[in-house]
Amino acid sequence: MLLTCGEVGNQKVKNMKGTIFSRTEQVLLTVNNFTSAEGKLLRNKVLEASEKMDSELLSALISDDVTKKAYFTDVDGILVFDKQKFSWIVQNKSFLPDSYTRYKNKIGLMNSKGGFIAHSHDVELVFPHKECILEGGQTKEDQKKDEIFYNELLSPDEITTLMAPKAFCNAKKYDKSGCHEVTEITDEDNLIIKGNNLLALSSLLERYRGQVKCIYIDPPYNTGNDSFKYNDSFNHSAWLTFMKNRLEIARKLLTKDGLFFISLDDKENHYCKILMDELFGRENFIADICHKSRGSISNDKIISPNHNHILLYAMNERVVYENREKYGIEKDLSTFTEKDNNGYYKLVPVDGPGGDKKGNPHYTFLGITHYWRFSEERMKSMYEKGLIIKKGNSLLQKYYKSKAIESRQTITTWWDEGYLTSSATSELKKLELEESFDNPKNESLLELIIEFATQKNDIVLDFNLGSGTTAAVALKMNRRYIGVEQMDYIESITVKRLQKVIDGEQSGISKSAHWQGGGSFVYCELAKLNQSYVDRIQSCKTDNEITTLTDEILKSDFVSSKVKPSDINTSATDYNELTFSEKQKFAMELLDKNQLYVNYSERHDPDMKLSESDIAFSESFYGDKA
Repeated sequence: MLLTCGEVGNQKVKNMKGTIFSRTEQVLLTVNNFTSAEGKLLRNKVLEASEKMDSELLSALISDDVTKKAYFTDVDGILVFDKQKFSWIVQNKSFLPDSYTRYKNKIGLMNSKGGFIAHSHDVELVFPHKECILEGGQTKEDQKKDEIFYNELLSPDEITTLMAPKAFCNAKKYDKSGCHEVTEITDEDNLIIKGNNLLALSSLLERYRGQVKCIYIDPPYNTGNDSFKYNDSFNHSAWLTFMKNRLEIARKLLTKDGLFFISLDDKENHYCKILMDELFGRENFIADICHKSRGSISNDKIISPNHNHILLYAMNERVVYENREKYGIEKDLSTFTEKDNNGYYKLVPVDGPGGDKKGNPHYTFLGITHYWRFSEERMKSMYEKGLIIKKGNSLLQKYYKSKAIESRQTITTWWDEGYLTSSATSELKKLELEESFDNPKNESLLELIIEFATQKNDIVLDFNLGSGTTAAVALKMNRRYIGVEQMDYIESITVKRLQKVIDGEQSGISKSAHWQGGGSFVYCELAKLNQSYVDRIQSCKTDNEITTLTDEILKSDFVSSKVKPSDINTSATDYNELTFSEKQKFAMELLDKNQLYVNYSERHDPDMKLSESDIAFSESFYGDKA
């Protein structure tokens, strides 16, 4: 009789050099379901069988005295399978020594225990590689199935180098008169950056630290079907690492009363909230807004999902609403016209129990809770003296600014208005852009977020800019904006869309915002160094291409210090036995990740190949701050 108990027999594996690894492999190779057509052991199938307590797997392990002793414990005559120890062995880098792990450990996928991060089930804050740097080189939406990513543990000095301010290149300014090359940027300029958003964020810190009023991002949801499909299984731990690297830098860009919105679905929302609680503090969590995302019924779930989440956090919840004029509460009482025949203001009932001794309900006006009516003179006097009555220790009740006067509609956590769920894809099609874009957000949704969180001329940041909805809405609402996107469609979709906005296009919120065109933005790129090799590695299609490129990398000056080029021979048998995908991973590991982009401090180095215009723009961006 067999029982599953991952806790029973859970001790550290000691002195298990070659015997248990090789013996386990020999036993597993006897099971047909676990081998490929070429006779190689399929690690993932073995792990899946272990999770399911597959009878064929257990029978094979029990039939061998060595594996039986290693993975089973006799408890009162009952054999208990130690799933945890078995999983540790199968995922260990010493297992399957004739695979790619013998040539080079799988890049960035090992945790400190020698296990693969792709198989980690950790969801606590101490997730694997929490303190590492996770990069990606994706450039096109259609590359998502074959994306290469790298996840490395770096020493403090390496992190400092990686995150150092980067130089910019190809700077241009777009306005109503067209596109012009520029060598400087001003505080009034909107900004669009093409490049890795992790490194772009660290560069933005040098100029915009503490100046961004609102951050909104719509990151990859890690559904397995979206643009975050970096690998066959990019699990919670790896996704959280990717997000943590970026969120903790982005937070430093916010003003003291700044707000952070992040759109997610059920796949990662709850994991991300734990991460955001750690980074921002649980006391600064404002709301989990449910946004109705589609009206149709899905047949792929037991309960059809039709909403996404928008997590809302504040830098400091108690600072956010100190200035009442900013958040839908008007100081000019003359704009409020609801008076009765005697000249008194009509107050709006507050939902909930309570009232005066006569049973009249509580009323609220400008955040003040009343039992009776006030004259205009008394209202102004109380407002100017700051005599605002709050319910206990709660914050002032918030309203939609655009509806504050007419209906005093309270903002809730359920957003399902029709104009918020209109087709964003249709909005993009009206702009006649060259390419389609998967799952864009509509402008009305961003209008509500930006209206709620900002005032004119405040800075809005989106470092997962995508099709450019955030920037387009910010421009139409007279906000300043910063956008970051590394995909190549930034030029064919995002920039072209913003050009059309400048020209006065009338899609989305243009009519309600009375948009007639105007404005401008500066576009620039992080100056590539080894990132150019990353792009080329991903574009290789054949073994000969990747081998030729590998040889070129080995002769360059930007090979990782962890690599000894003289020990590598691409003509050797062990290299040629690698699959094409493994050769791509190996080429990626050769690169010095600290030199993906040109550091600003090295802008004058001729090997960096920056033009005089690039250097001038970079110096204008940083001034004396970098």
